[in-house]
Amino acid sequence: MNPSSLEAKQLHQTDSGHSHPDMEEMRTFGFWIYLMTDIMIFGTFFATYIVLRHNTNGGPGPADLFDLNGVILSTFLLLTSSYTCGLAVLAMNKGKKQALIGWLAVTAILGAIFIGLEVNEFAHMVHEGATISRSAFLSAFYTLVGTHGLHVTIGLVWMIALMIQLSSKGITSVTKRKVNVISLFWHFLDVVWIFVFTVVYLMGVN
Repeated sequence: MNPSSLEAKQLHQTDSGHSHPDMEEMRTFGFWIYLMTDIMIFGTFFATYIVLRHNTNGGPGPADLFDLNGVILSTFLLLTSSYTCGLAVLAMNKGKKQALIGWLAVTAILGAIFIGLEVNEFAHMVHEGATISRSAFLSAFYTLVGTHGLHVTIGLVWMIALMIQLSSKGITSVTKRKVNVISLFWHFLDVVWIFVFTVVYLMGVN
């Protein structure tokens, strides 16, 4: 192959590289865009709750319904799961597949307990007659807290599916991106919960 042909081939390969961006980076960027939309959704729900939190229609209010002991336990579990999720990322960066799967499993278990406590709280409130249609306050409460709980549940299903994929395929560029994304998603949910804990529960009881 003459030098001019070799140079043309290298130029073509370079151009091809520029025309085909890293798909894993593009998918991560797409997830950041999704998070921005989620922030807007939760921001709307928080604003709605703040406006409607005193509209109890003669029914029970936050101070009558909320048990801070249970909420503090839920908060501790979710924040701990954020820490274990971070340990999973560290294990991945060290190439330790079993440790990665193990920490993801611990994170999922803590998240599942959190959801169980939330479901129990909702069931207790409904038993006391505090249903979603009882007042504007309760409608806003169930919508905000329930939407966060739904996100946590989706994260759990996602995490379990990722653990199965890691078991079969190991740590690859694709699974690395997925672990980083689920970690980002989980930390985001923890930040949202801190706002829920403060705005809904602490401000409600006080």
